[in-house]
Amino acid sequence: MATRNSIYFLLLGVVLMAGCKSAHQVRDPEYSRVIHSVEQAWHAPDPATDAVNPVYMHLEGPHAVEEYIQFALEQNPDIQAARKRMESFAYQVPVAASLQDPMLNLTVQPEPVQTAAGQQELILAANQKFHWFGKLDTRASVAEAQTNVARAHLAAAELGTIAKVKRAYYELYFIQQATAVTKQQQALLGQIRDVANKRYAASLTSQQDVLRADLEISNVENELIRLRQQMESGQARLARILHVAPQTNVLALDQLPPEQAPRDLAWLQHQAVAARPELHAQLAALERDQLAVDLAQYDYKPDVTLGFSWIDVADAGLSPVANGRDAFLLTAGVNLPIYQRRLDSSVRSAEAKAVSSAREYDSLRDGTLEEVTDLFAQAKSQQDLLTLFREDILPKARQTLEVSSRAYNVGEVDFLQLIDNWRQLLRYEVMNYRSEASLRQTVAELERVVGGFAGPSAELIGEPGGALQPLPPPQ
Repeated sequence: MATRNSIYFLLLGVVLMAGCKSAHQVRDPEYSRVIHSVEQAWHAPDPATDAVNPVYMHLEGPHAVEEYIQFALEQNPDIQAARKRMESFAYQVPVAASLQDPMLNLTVQPEPVQTAAGQQELILAANQKFHWFGKLDTRASVAEAQTNVARAHLAAAELGTIAKVKRAYYELYFIQQATAVTKQQQALLGQIRDVANKRYAASLTSQQDVLRADLEISNVENELIRLRQQMESGQARLARILHVAPQTNVLALDQLPPEQAPRDLAWLQHQAVAARPELHAQLAALERDQLAVDLAQYDYKPDVTLGFSWIDVADAGLSPVANGRDAFLLTAGVNLPIYQRRLDSSVRSAEAKAVSSAREYDSLRDGTLEEVTDLFAQAKSQQDLLTLFREDILPKARQTLEVSSRAYNVGEVDFLQLIDNWRQLLRYEVMNYRSEASLRQTVAELERVVGGFAGPSAELIGEPGGALQPLPPPQ
């Protein structure tokens, strides 16, 4: 009896140790930080204040867009979430490739069963389920394909964040340039008002010209107020992508490298089909669903369960020939896949899902080609418009204002014509920077859709007949 009690306690210790070991696995360090942050938030005196992102002083002031992109790739919560989602699926691969835990059953009989060999006081049984050959590998392949889907979504999140940073950055660039141009034209308008004052003092014109100049200056002040509001909103938008405080004074450079415009539509379409992460994600999803069909077909094969039982028999029994010898039993069992309707439906469902994924890929590919074509047309139109502004409209508008200013000084044109020419020049100057910023934003969006301009065909960029061509600098 003492030997049997020792065995009982040994088995109990093994079970407890196994449970304690599984409960003390190493956790993700980021998970520990998240839990700590949540606890701090519950006990913080002012949770709302603590929840505001910090101001990063080294990001304030003018910076190149590449600096903001690098920071966003490290800090953007959408990217971090996608990365952890991919890790979550990756950790499921060894889970899918592993057998289920073996079962250990302990049966204690309050009223021992009397047998000729002796009383049966305890039954200890263990069994393990083994799947059909290849089933675990297929299940692991399904999990790996799902990881590839998440990996492609991570790449898409990174490209999307880069595009968001560029769009917000170039919007700030436009607002900064529009503000500078408006202030320059405001100074020019002040000079025009001074000329009107002199002519009015010399009785060469009416006071109406002076009043109109003052009114136009007030309109410019109103436009500057609107631009300041747009500036603060644009900075908050970029700060959100960077995951920093909205009041961070992020700014674009005043001088940017020559903007890049797409040239080769066929190359861009090929690059998009070959490299867009969303298409890779859909292909990985199709592979996952195809493997799911194979996995469903494995259900036609039986799984095997092997086990053993140990029956504790007392030393004495009712029979005079009782020997008290313990009994050992070996067991083997299989599940019977006899419900064909259920099995067939499972396979047909998996096949339908795979076909659906294939059709979704076709739809996404067609949408990608349409989007590339549309963005290419937009960029080409914006490039032509920008060239027209820089080479034709702006030089003529500046010349027209200069000629009308000289003519007004000698009384050859009226003040309304002079102010109208000034307004047109200001409008064209702002539209020029609007076209430049829009072109850069369109190219950024095109870069996202095609999966980036880097890759096997990257050497085509900037070469004759290649994908990109720099525009001439502003004049």
